[in-house]
Amino acid sequence: MALSPRASLLATAVAALGALSSLPVAAQTVLTLSSWVPPAHTLTTGQIEWCEMLAQKAAGKIKCNALPRAVTAAPGTFDAVRNGLADLSFTVHGYTPGRFVMPQMVEFPFMGDSAEVTSVAFQRMYAKYPAFAEEHKGVKVLAVFTHGPGIIFNTKKPITKADDVTGMKFRVGGGMVNEISKAMGMNVTLKPAPESYELLSTGVMDGTLFPAESVEGFKIDKVIKHATTFPGGLYNTSFVFMMNQAKYDSLPPDVKKIVDEMSGEFAARMLGRGWDKVDRRGMAFMQAAGVQFTKADAAFVGAVKTKTAGLEDTWIKAAEAKGLKNAKQVLADYRAEIAKLQK
Repeated sequence: MALSPRASLLATAVAALGALSSLPVAAQTVLTLSSWVPPAHTLTTGQIEWCEMLAQKAAGKIKCNALPRAVTAAPGTFDAVRNGLADLSFTVHGYTPGRFVMPQMVEFPFMGDSAEVTSVAFQRMYAKYPAFAEEHKGVKVLAVFTHGPGIIFNTKKPITKADDVTGMKFRVGGGMVNEISKAMGMNVTLKPAPESYELLSTGVMDGTLFPAESVEGFKIDKVIKHATTFPGGLYNTSFVFMMNQAKYDSLPPDVKKIVDEMSGEFAARMLGRGWDKVDRRGMAFMQAAGVQFTKADAAFVGAVKTKTAGLEDTWIKAAEAKGLKNAKQVLADYRAEIAKLQK
């Protein structure tokens, strides 16, 4: 029996739908995301926010799967991403002493009061001078950035002058902050930030060097009693936000283009701005917790400058030995970029 025109049209439509349903669905790329700080920390939430924006811009062609725990301890993160144990993560350059020389440039005293400003300036130097990228071979660098201005925290006493820290035991993260601390006469131990609570609460350490955010982020508000702040910070810490190179290379061209657009200065600004926000929250949190604040005066700042004066020359020689031409001028360019951004 012949089908009516309407029935024939319906049959054709059903057949077409059946053919479409048998076609392969476009694959969705999944990035495994690893974080060695708590879930609520700005480094974790910043990565997740970046991932959510990426998924939205790529119309769902890519997404991130945040792992329930870090694939490795903090110092092993660069190699974990390079080797494919995670597709996406971040690390502190100074957690692997001697490996990264160029990023130490951003960690000198009194560089800037805003993580957004220092992060963008750092990213611009990274983009301008190829020697920075040479130290990061093996991963796809999405951005370099810094945290906010470093503060001296301790459990013992107000620190109002340079000599007050002599002999006190401090946890530091490594990198230039280690050299700054030693030059000031501190007894320093290199340990990742998540170990701070145990070290301070058990009395193994007298203090730690952190940005304001970290008191709440690492839950040390109950043990920290005193904080000393500096104009521009006593130091800044350099970070790298990175992706596994093979995973990046395997992305479809349109998705790769979006990743590129969201890398560099875009990501550096986003991560720095996030840190400024939690630093402001951290200052309010400490004030509510009764932490006693001391602002370093001109004499204290001058003493720090005197004690750390040789560090820049040492870095310049080390950076040039590793391939950075005219490192003194690069450092001057970085400071000039900060000054321009702060206007």
